[in-house]
Parts: sequence; structure tokens; C-alpha cells
Amino acid sequence: MVKVQTEITINRSIDKVSEYAINPDNAPHWYVNIHSAQWQTPKPLTLGSKIAFKAKFLNRDLAYVYEIVEFIPGEKMVMKTAQGPFPMETTYEFYELEPNLTKMTLRNSGVPTGFSKVFAPFMSTMMKKANMKDLKKIKEILES
Repeated sequence: MVKVQTEITINRSIDKVSEYAINPDNAPHWYVNIHSAQWQTPKPLTLGSKIAFKAKFLNRDLAYVYEIVEFIPGEKMVMKTAQGPFPMETTYEFYELEPNLTKMTLRNSGVPTGFSKVFAPFMSTMMKKANMKDLKKIKEILES
């Protein structure tokens, strides 16, 4: 089992941070490894929405579909892979520290299969490093 949690403080309101972060159309802009996001269900994002992502991780091209399984606008979103090579759950949580200061938490957990199983001992470290790059990027985008 791989479990990774990262967090960052962003100098923007919780509404701005959460709206930007949960929008799948923005994912390729702030996720280092995600190259595209394609809606499989009609917009807007809601419980049960499905989004297909294409990414690259460990020098492998990945294609997977996430389904939104928990959604509290402005507070929390949980999505799970509906299909793909690495069953994964991703959780975003947002906490208002001050009116224009938000803590964003990003959690990933999953069980590697196939080629990913070989890298399981190193995967948590590699994912945490990638997630911190992603959070630094979203901070940079939202604070500029």
C-alpha cells in the first residue's frame, strides 16, 4: 500500500484555491505528470463525475479514469480510479486559515499492480516529491 500526504499554504481565498484545484481542466497546468484531462460525463463537476487523464510516471505513459466519490464544494473532493494500471484514491482538502490564506492538503493512496509493483518500495518517496512540485506550481499560479 502506498500512502502519501502533502500540503501547502496558499495566499488566496479558500474559494479561489478550491475552485481552481478541483477543476479537471486545470490539472495539466499544475500537475507536472498530467498531460491531459478529458471529461467522460457532462460538466459541472459533481458526485459521480468521471474524468480521463493521461499522464507520465516512472517513464511510463498512463491512462486512467477517476470518478468523484465524495464532494463537498470548497472543502473536500475524493476521487478514485474507475480503471487504470494503478488503483488510486486522491483526496483534496481545503482549510481556511485566514480570509486570504488557505491550506491545501493532497493525499494519494493505492495498491501498485503490474509494473508499478516493482517500484512499490520507492513509490511513496517519488509520489511525495512529485506532489510537492505540483503544490508549489498551483501556489505559484494562484499567487501570481
